[in-house]
Amino acid sequence: MVKSLSVSTRERKQLIIGLIRAGKIHSQADVVRELAAKGMVVTQATASRDLQELGAMRSKGANGESRYILGDKQMLLSTGELVLSIVASGNTVVLRTPPAAAQFVASTIDAAILAANLPSAIGTVAGDDTVLVIASSATGGSNLAKEISIMFGKEA
Repeated sequence: MVKSLSVSTRERKQLIIGLIRAGKIHSQADVVRELAAKGMVVTQATASRDLQELGAMRSKGANGESRYILGDKQMLLSTGELVLSIVASGNTVVLRTPPAAAQFVASTIDAAILAANLPSAIGTVAGDDTVLVIASSATGGSNLAKEISIMFGKEA
């Protein structure tokens, strides 16, 4: 039986950061298992929420194995590393990303929409390496692509 230690959310997240940096986290179940080994009992829902709040994203290593990584969101976005291409058509914009990065990029765009920093967009749909962004007007794709290019530090 594992005795559950009383630790703060901050302390738990610091441990998760250390586990991610050590390359030990490939899934939410890994978070649950690794924390249990350290005496902390958490649910998979808590592990999922912690990973999301930490900005952890799934990535594939050189060997093709998926694992969680941490990245400074502002640094990644300002350099445009996650957005490989931006193409407009009608009222849509299609962004290409590295594998497993589309949801992270879409989440960033959704946050900009909610904060009214991207008023010409109404929402996103993300796959593994593709993000579809919907413009608020029937012919707004081109203008939206320019706004997204600026947002991600790409040339317009």
